[in-house]
Amino acid sequence: MRASAERDSSSSINGPMILRILAKTLILLAAFNFLFMLLQPMPLLGHISAYNVIFPGRERLPYGDDPEHSFNLSLTQLDAMFASHIISGEHKSNDEYRVILIGDSSTWGFLLSPEQTLAEQLNRLNLHAADGRRVKVYNIGYPTMTLTKDLLFLERSLRYKPDLIIWLFTLESMPWQKQLDSPILELNPGITLDLIAKNDLPLPTQELKASLGSLLSDTIFGQRRALADWVRFQLYGILWAATSVDHVIPETYNLRMEDLPADPEFQGFGPDEMVASDLAFSVIDAGLEAADGVPVLLVNEPMFISQGLNSDLRYNFYYPRWAYDLYRRAIHTQAQIEGWQLVDLWDELPADVFTDSAIHYSPLGAERLAQLLKPYILGR
Repeated sequence: MRASAERDSSSSINGPMILRILAKTLILLAAFNFLFMLLQPMPLLGHISAYNVIFPGRERLPYGDDPEHSFNLSLTQLDAMFASHIISGEHKSNDEYRVILIGDSSTWGFLLSPEQTLAEQLNRLNLHAADGRRVKVYNIGYPTMTLTKDLLFLERSLRYKPDLIIWLFTLESMPWQKQLDSPILELNPGITLDLIAKNDLPLPTQELKASLGSLLSDTIFGQRRALADWVRFQLYGILWAATSVDHVIPETYNLRMEDLPADPEFQGFGPDEMVASDLAFSVIDAGLEAADGVPVLLVNEPMFISQGLNSDLRYNFYYPRWAYDLYRRAIHTQAQIEGWQLVDLWDELPADVFTDSAIHYSPLGAERLAQLLKPYILGR
């Protein structure tokens, strides 16, 4: 009798009771998902950060592919990226002349520690603007080479009231067909579409529209990667605060290419096939207009110039000579027509300061570039 009673009790627990528990769990999950979809809390979470509160703010935007060693990862949410940056925690005092650097991986500082980057080399000069204010430089560079990505970060940085924007770029960021080739643009289709529409940029939008969020992507399940990355990134703040490491610099790496292929093409263009209209100069115009009176110094950044095999055909791995020469003529002409303040530093650094690519430079290269930019900051 007792065994029978135990079986009946077990049956009642394993049957209807389990079904009721499952039903309640599903209802709670559905309600929680509905509330999540209704409130869309990810933008709010992006503004909540342990950086600049518990941990020091980061000196450059989060980017990394080796989180366990660099204590960093590539976020996709712009609000969370900026919330972690030191600029979000720095109150702009009356005696600060705020300079923001916009650019690609060379500006961000690939193969450089935070204190070796161009921004910190400029800060180390202890500059003062013409009106006596102390110059403070912030690194808003971000890897990948496209002017439209730069425009996105330039517009975002205006919230922090810069007095000067220095926008560094090179030809690789210029072709129209490359403008959307950046994960930060692809993974933020709504923001990118708004950027394109607001600035009337002649860019294709079909793929971006197709990737806009579905109903599922607005749920907790759809946002699980973003949520997990946000949590992980906050936890990395402990290690960042202890080490100041945000980028793994290997002991050895392959040097920039000295002997070059005998290939005359650039981005699918053969000699004499590319013209000035193939370059996205109107994105620069959009950035200058967005700056709305904030001075913008445009810098054609330094690059490695090879002396090796086929260097009579190409300057480096990126550029055949005909394409880069055309670009320089075109951008100088455009700068003169539009009244841009353009500084052309393309050949101002020696070959031995470049590291793994034609645009990445060593700490010495960053130091020399800071000295080259110094008079343009002091002259304002």
